[in-house]
Amino acid sequence: MGTTQLESVPEPKYWHLKTVLAEALDTDFTVGEILPNERDLAARFGVARATLRQALEQLELEGRLQRRRGVGTTVAPPRVGVDVTTSRQDWPGTGHDAWQAAECTVAVPSAAVGRLLDTETDEAVHTVRRLRMSHGQPVAAELLYVPSASVPDLPVIEAPSGPALARSVLRELQRLDLAGQDRAVELGSAGAVDAKELDRLPGAPVLVVTTRYFSEGRTAAVSVATYRADTCRLTFGGDVEISHHGQERRAS
Repeated sequence: MGTTQLESVPEPKYWHLKTVLAEALDTDFTVGEILPNERDLAARFGVARATLRQALEQLELEGRLQRRRGVGTTVAPPRVGVDVTTSRQDWPGTGHDAWQAAECTVAVPSAAVGRLLDTETDEAVHTVRRLRMSHGQPVAAELLYVPSASVPDLPVIEAPSGPALARSVLRELQRLDLAGQDRAVELGSAGAVDAKELDRLPGAPVLVVTTRYFSEGRTAAVSVATYRADTCRLTFGGDVEISHHGQERRAS
C-alpha cells in the first residue's frame, strides 16, 4: 500500500481516504488478511487517527472490512447474497443448500412463531438450528421450526437432540410435497445467542428473513434466519450473485 497525501482535496478527507483504502484492498490484500495498526496507517497516509477511523468505519459499513474481537481489522470475505424472492421452491436441506445442521431440540416456540405455525399455545415443535459459513466464517444462523405433524414418521434415534436428530428432521420434512412458500425481511439487532454464533457484539445490525413453507393446505415449517448485515446483501433474482473485489459467483 503506497503513501498518499490528502491535502487540498475538495471532498472530506476521510471519504477520499476511504476510496484510496478500498482500491488498496482490491490490489494489495487478500480475504482475511489483518490490516496494519491505526498508528502505522495514519502515518503512512499523513492523516489524523480520527480521520482514519472514520474511513475504516465507513469501509466496515460497506462490508469491505471486519473488526474481529481479539484479532483486529481484517479484509472481509465476499458478501453473501440473500435471495428474498420465492422463485426457488425447495425444502431446507435440499439441492445446493449452503447451511450446516448444528443442533435440534424439542421446545415450545415463541408466540409469534406459534401463530405462524398455527400450533397450540403450549405445543412443542422440533427446532433445528443451522449455520451458514463463508470463507470459514459464520455469516448467518437459522432456527427452523417443524411441528410433529409435519414429520409424523420421524424415526426414533438414540440421541434426543443434536446434529443427528436435525438431519433426520430435515429428511422427513423433505418427504412432503412443497406447495409454496412466502418470505418477509426486516432489519434487526443481534441477540446474545446469535451474536455469539456470528462473532458479533450483541445489538449488531442483522437481516432477519422469515420463511413459511406450505404443504397440504397448512404451514409445514417456519424458518427464521439471522444474517450479518455487514457480510450479506439482498438479491431479487432466482440466482444469487455474490460479487466482491471484481469477482462473481453463483450460490444458493
